[in-house]
Order: sequence, then C-alpha cells, then structure tokens
Amino acid sequence: MDIPEPTAGATGQQIKDDLAEKCQKLFQDFLEEFQNSDGDVKYLREAEELIRPERNTLLVSFADLEQFNQELATTIQEEYYRVYPFLCRAVRSFARDHGNMIPANKEFYLAIQDLPSRHKIRELTTARVGALVRISGQVVRTHPVHPELVSGTFLCLDCQTVVKDVEQQFKYTQPNICRNPVCSNRRRFMLDTNKSRFVDFQKVRIQETQAELPRGSIPRSLEVILRAEAVETAQAGDKCDFTGTLIVVPDVSQLSSPGSRSETSSRVAGSEGYENEGVRGLRALGVRDLSYKLAFLACYVAPTNPRFGGKELRDEEQTAESIKNQMSVKEWEKVFEMSQDKNLYHNLCTSLFPTIHGNDEVKRGILLMLFGGVPKTTMEKTSLRGDINVCIVGDPSTAKSQFLKHVEEFSPRAVYTSGKASSAAGLTAAVVRDEESHEFVIEAGALMLADNGVCCIDEFDKMDLKDQVAIHEAMEQQTISITKAGVKATLNARTSILAAANPVGGRYDRSKSLKQNVNLSAPIMSRFDLFFILVDDCNEVTDYAIARRIVDLHSRIEESVKRLYTLDEIRRYLLFARQFKPKISKESEDFIVEQYKRLRQRDGSGVTKSAWRITVRQLESMIRLSESMARMHCCDEVQPKHVKEAFRLLNKSIIRVETPDVNLDHEEVEPEEEEAAAVQHGVNGTDGDVPNGVGGEAHGINGHAENGVSGSAAQPSLRLSFTEYRRISNLVVLHLRQAEEEEDESTLKKSGLINWYLKEIESEIDSEEELVNKKKIIEKVIHRLVHYDHILIELTQSGLKGSTEAAEAETGEDPFLVVNPNYTLED
Repeated sequence: MDIPEPTAGATGQQIKDDLAEKCQKLFQDFLEEFQNSDGDVKYLREAEELIRPERNTLLVSFADLEQFNQELATTIQEEYYRVYPFLCRAVRSFARDHGNMIPANKEFYLAIQDLPSRHKIRELTTARVGALVRISGQVVRTHPVHPELVSGTFLCLDCQTVVKDVEQQFKYTQPNICRNPVCSNRRRFMLDTNKSRFVDFQKVRIQETQAELPRGSIPRSLEVILRAEAVETAQAGDKCDFTGTLIVVPDVSQLSSPGSRSETSSRVAGSEGYENEGVRGLRALGVRDLSYKLAFLACYVAPTNPRFGGKELRDEEQTAESIKNQMSVKEWEKVFEMSQDKNLYHNLCTSLFPTIHGNDEVKRGILLMLFGGVPKTTMEKTSLRGDINVCIVGDPSTAKSQFLKHVEEFSPRAVYTSGKASSAAGLTAAVVRDEESHEFVIEAGALMLADNGVCCIDEFDKMDLKDQVAIHEAMEQQTISITKAGVKATLNARTSILAAANPVGGRYDRSKSLKQNVNLSAPIMSRFDLFFILVDDCNEVTDYAIARRIVDLHSRIEESVKRLYTLDEIRRYLLFARQFKPKISKESEDFIVEQYKRLRQRDGSGVTKSAWRITVRQLESMIRLSESMARMHCCDEVQPKHVKEAFRLLNKSIIRVETPDVNLDHEEVEPEEEEAAAVQHGVNGTDGDVPNGVGGEAHGINGHAENGVSGSAAQPSLRLSFTEYRRISNLVVLHLRQAEEEEDESTLKKSGLINWYLKEIESEIDSEEELVNKKKIIEKVIHRLVHYDHILIELTQSGLKGSTEAAEAETGEDPFLVVNPNYTLED
C-alpha cells in the first residue's frame, strides 16, 4: 500500500482511500443481498456461526462475487492487499448486524475460495505482488503456531500517555513519536500486551510437486504465512492449494548474518539506522543491499483434490455414507456396479497395470496392499497395523520399477524414493534449524510424507545397513521416534512400504534360498507381508507374449491399453471400499488357525527349504490380507474364501523359486519321461519345472508333502527333487558323524551305510521292486556325494581312493566313507 505515513506534526491524521472504502460498501451490499438458488441470503447462516468464540473467518466464493458485481471482483483480484483490511471491516459490520452478543474487540477475517486460475510457484514474480492468486504445492515443513501482534497499544515511558492501535506489518513497529504534544519521546515505549490484539500465525514451507518441474530444474520452495483459522490446516506431505497474495518482507536471516551485522552497527545506530528496514551496507561508500524476499500471505487453504484422495483419506470420521454423498449419481452407480462385478479381482488388476504383461501374483499383492487391512487398537492402547508391506525381488528387466512407478502415479499420497540416494533422516524425519527464529523444527521425510499412503523404495538392497535400521520401527509400530537436538517427538508413519530389490550378484540363484539371495537382514524380511520373486526365465511362449505386448505398446500406445475401469473410477471405489471394517467370522478364525499350524509344521520339519522362518508376523499377514480381500468385495465379514486367497498368496511368496531337480543318471532323459516326472509349478507367469521327487514329496500349490512314492515304479529315470536329495544327504552325513564318534566301523563301510538307510525307510517300502529302486537311489546319491559334491571321502586299506577309474577297477572292495571335515550342515 503506497500510502505515505502521517508525519509527526499531523498527529493521528489518516489519509482516506476512496477506492477501498467503495469496495467495502459494495462488499457489504454483496453479503447482505446475494442469494442462493433457494432465495435465501447465502452468507447469513455463516455470519451467525461467527458468534462462536473459536470462529472468526467468513468463507466467500469468488464465483459468487463475479456473479454479483464483475467490477468489484476485478478490483479485489487486482488490489487485494490494499482492500483486504476494508473487506474485513465489512465482514465485521455484517456479523455485528446479524449476530447478537459479539464482543466489541473481536476481529473478523475473510477467506476467498474458488479462484478460477491456479499458478505454479515458478510463475510468482513481482508483477503479482498484492494481487489475489491461487498457488499449489506440496507442504514440506510446518512451524509451530505463534501469536502475532496485529495492532499494538504502547505506553510512553516518559509521560505515561497511552498510544493506541499502532499497526504492525511483519515486524515490531513502535509509534513514531508520543501523541502528547509536550513530550518528544521517540524511543522509550512499552507494549501493553493486555490491550494489544494478537492473531494466530504459522509459517509453512511449500515446494513444487514433481509433476510441475521443468526439465533439469531443482524444485523451488516458498514460505507461506497462515493466519487465524487457516493455521494447522496443512500438514507436512499434503498437496494443497493456497489462495492469497504475494508480499515482500525483509529477509531477517540475511540481516542477521554475522559479517554485515558488525559493519552496519559500527557506523549506524541500530534503531535509527537501516537494520530494521531491510537495507544494509556501508552508507559512506554508497554500498547498500536490499535484502527483501517474497513470501505468500494465504487466507484460505484447500487440498488440491478434495473429493477423492486429498484430505479426506486422513479424516477418520469419514464413513461410507458420507463418501456416497460426495459422489454424483452417475459415479455412485459405477461404484455399485463395480462392487457387483463377479470378476472384480482380475479386472482391477488388469485396469491398474495394463502395460505390464503377466506377473499376475504381484499385481494381486499390490492391489491388496492398496486396499489394506483394518488397523486395530487394543484395550491397552497398543496399535496393530493394518498396512501391508510388499517386497519384490527379481532379475533385471522384470518390470519391478514399473510397478513402483505405477503405484506412485495412481495413489494420492505416494512417495517414490531410491534406496542408494536416501539417508536415514531423509526417509524418517530430520531436525533442522530454522534460519530466522533459530529454533529447531522437524522436516518430514519420505515415510512421514506418505502417511496414510504408500512409500515406494527402489533399490532397497543397496541401502546402507544403518539406514535400513531406521525403517524397522516405521514398518511394524508405524511411528517414527526422534530424540535429537532437544526435540523429542513420536511421529505417525502409517504407511505401506512397497520395496524392490535386486538379488545378490544381479541374477537370482535358484540353488540358494531367498535369504542367501537377498542382502536384507532377518528382522526386515520378517516385516514384509509378501515377497514376490520374479525370475527372468527363457520360455518361448512367455517371451513371445511379452515381446508382442511391448512392441504393441510402442507402436500403438493409445489403442493397445485396454482398461475396463478408468483410474478415477478405481480411486473412487478404493476410497469407498476402505471405509469397510470387516470382522473375522468364527468359520474363518478356525481356518486361519489351521492354515498357520500347517505352515509352522512344514517349516519345522525342514523338508522344504522355506524362504524364511514362519513367525507370528506371517499369521498377522494372513489376517491382514484376508481383511483386504473382504474390503475389496465390500463385505462386512471375512469369509473362508477370502482367507483361502490370502493363504495362497502368502504361500506363493514363502516357497517360491524351487531348486532344480538333481539328475542322478547324467544321461539324456527323454522329454516324455521328464514331463511325466515334473509338476508344472507356475511362477508369476513363468513356468519353472519342479519335478516330482522319486520317493520325494510333491509340492503342490499348498506345498505340503505327501508321504509315499509317487510314481516311482513307473519312472525308471533316476531324477530327484533337490529337497529330497538334500534330505537324504543330511541323513547320511549325520549318521556317519555319529558313527565316527562311536567308532563303529561296520556302519562306516559303504555297504553298511546302504543297509542302514534301507532299514530306516523300510516302512515306506511295499514291494521288492521298490526296494531295488531305493537301493539304486542311495547308491547313486552316495556316488554323487563323493565325486561331485565332495561331501564324503572314500577311504580304502591303501589310503585315499584315487581317480574314478581306480574306483571302478576296485569294485570288489567295500570302501570306508567319512565326512569331509570342512563340510558344515545347512539348517
């Protein structure tokens, strides 16, 4: 406002601003007269609300202003900063007229919404200073709420005169001179806090969102000042629209930098000099810096997309009914139609990831993660998490990062970060010192920004160990605790984590377990509900299909994507379905317990090499996945069919990539026989052959073992599943070690060992043919253990056995077998 301040001589004389007063009158007419479609005065009800002590801001729609008086709307838009105090006066008189019992000294403020155009942070130049604009950005840091002095009442310390209503503009302003004509005090004033007016004041820092960034640019940030009812409306991580004006304020942090401080203060006395004014430098040399900066004074804050996915996700008070009321009839019909879809599970998967071929299990897992389980709080106020964490491990070029990018674009609160480039503080929260007030404030990290959303972490295995530890607490307790620099805080991080990792050495080694393939610690692995392993196998059919899909996508981008539901429809459905809180039925309870028992027994038996130990966390995972399935179908009760699907997914991720079978004959096996032996075991659209062990266990989808010899008589080719081979070798090694300790020479001989083994498994042998078969297997296994794996060593009377030719020459002898002293048994 370019209004010259009154000089000391003309005490108390104010200069009239005719334009602003005209605006005030017109605006008051607008409030009194503007009617909505029903013929009622639209803002009367809101004005009556302002009687309540906690309310002081009237929300006015800019569209209504334009409809009422175009000229008034244009003036407010162009000269907003100049006319704002007058508009607030109009609100005050309107509220006084229509509300009784309003305290005399209560201040009122105006907030304007529905501004037609939205600007980016980069477009804010000095041309827009003082005009009404709307900007959008993501909140990255919030400061605590402080009281700000609006108008001060001062006491002259020389003559005790009270100087009232001294306007304060972003800095502490004392009166120019005492009002008493006799007294000429210009400096010694004391603020009377009881008679001064304060308003809530909060600073927020916003940053450009990734979508708005021009190429090769670093995101710009801007300080936003919120006052009155707008404080605490924006939290770190929210994407918001701010309506207000751009202002210029002295840059205090520049002024208080040590070098310049001493320079100015030595030559110019502080209060009379230029320190307060934002002008500094050596006056004698004519060197002056203007240290001003732009800030944004906001009167109204709104989430960027309020109806779906913006603020509403965080409001715990939301119900299915209130969401239904927010939708139009057409939208609601679509949601209802989707909930009735018999093939919803499959259709949602294909609509969410139309560009990724195959990998159906991963799509299902990610879909269930988006729906999420039901978070619960126990009687002791301990919270049990409802979010599902998913980890994808796989070879290069198996679309891992594609999944992460898809989820980040689709989910309203999703943060994408890469493991190698993230530190522990960047993931959780950092304590930083504010430049102006020099107090410590908390700056939100990726997990806090993704609160109630999804945090996608790529290259998870490349993270430093100390940074991985920072995620432990966030993944299970869903909080982040900080005790640094005098700030002690526990912050919420109710987020699902979707991580992608590469196996050790680049490719997945099928002969090792998951634990040996991934560079992750056991505590982190147990915190993931689902592990998906993507193996890049050569398979003519899948390779053809993938190649067709990719070429199709490159040549006809639009037509090749077939979506049954649009992303907006899925978002709406997701928001609606997440309001359901399914309970577990009695039938499902028993089923879950039964399945968990089976998983534990199988894990304990050590027959199958499980990917990781089954703990109680896997039981909780099963419950969460079942609830998520029920939510997806909009059910209030978890039914056994939901548990069955959850168990299947969990099971898929527990025993996943099986080791290839061991061929004991080392001859070419005819393909028909191979197929007869193999059980097709589909892994994410790639068919890995897991052959049926001779005398071994058949790993079906449920992966439990059936005792007995499946098809051994009809199958002369000696092939053994890896688990069965490992089981026999462990038995032999244990027995030999025991015999060595007891110095029992008879069982150390090869023939003695074979006889002992056949005796051990005699309960499984039904016919003579089987006996011959079993004997053949154990001989071959021992042969392989000696000559290929070098786990056993053959000893004869003349010392160590030589080459294989010597072994064949002395077939008549019965050698001693001992275990290689360097061999350690794997668990």
